[in-house]
Amino acid sequence: MTTLSQIIAPGQPAVTAAGPGPATEPVLSLRDVRISDRVTDREIVHGVTFDLTPGKAVGIVGESGSGKTLTCRAALGILPAHFEVSGGSIEIAGTDIATLTSRQWTALRGATIGAVFQDPASYLNPSIRVGAQIAEVLRAKQGLKRRAARNRAVELLRAVRLRDPELVYGQYTYELSGGMLQRVLIAAAIAVEPRTLIADEATTALDVTVQAEILDLLAELRERTGLALVVVSHDLAVVAQLCDEVLVMKQGDVVEHGPTRAVLHDPQHAYTRLLIAEHNQYGLEKFLAPKEAS
Repeated sequence: MTTLSQIIAPGQPAVTAAGPGPATEPVLSLRDVRISDRVTDREIVHGVTFDLTPGKAVGIVGESGSGKTLTCRAALGILPAHFEVSGGSIEIAGTDIATLTSRQWTALRGATIGAVFQDPASYLNPSIRVGAQIAEVLRAKQGLKRRAARNRAVELLRAVRLRDPELVYGQYTYELSGGMLQRVLIAAAIAVEPRTLIADEATTALDVTVQAEILDLLAELRERTGLALVVVSHDLAVVAQLCDEVLVMKQGDVVEHGPTRAVLHDPQHAYTRLLIAEHNQYGLEKFLAPKEAS
């Protein structure tokens, strides 16, 4: 099981693998990325390409098994043991991840790229208070003293709109709702101000009201901090709300890729049209309505 320490790996004080560069330089770049299963000797993902620049959001949509999550795990360097990147390249902040040592990955995760997944309880230690887990990330990655790390962790819990962050800091995972746990994981993921955040089905298990609050939070973080987002979802309404461009995946292939509104207003592939038809009943159309002139 992947843990919080793998997504935001404790270790040396944070340094990025490359300098910040100009604002237009991609913070995440995939070029014809292919992923294979070594056990079956079968290619699962058949070439994914996109660039993500600061403050932008790319959505990846498709049914279960389409390769969305494997693509994101490849970008994070946490593919399951029997999977491998068998073709193409992935660069984070200008550095090819194939060249990274374990020590460099430790520095990169959290500081440059972070992630939030569907089941936050799986990435948080149930035997340690949630606030202490965030504080430990801050101490390990930024070298903060105990009190400063605690204060900063409380600030982060407040920033993700948790009521009474002081109380939440001292609670365990079993004491918090799914929506609260997702906010805690987002707080941990942004603790050391990564340039890129991968949100992989981060709102799927939440009820509609909490989902909307989490999406608003991600949009606010993006606008306020310039955070770049990869949003993985089977829900086109989520992508329509958050993303500048979208990749539609089916059985490991990218069948359509372009600006979100263009793809969703004028889909070229039959599978994209099918997804849109299935999702219109859930309110997709309200995100596609023409914006009124200001």
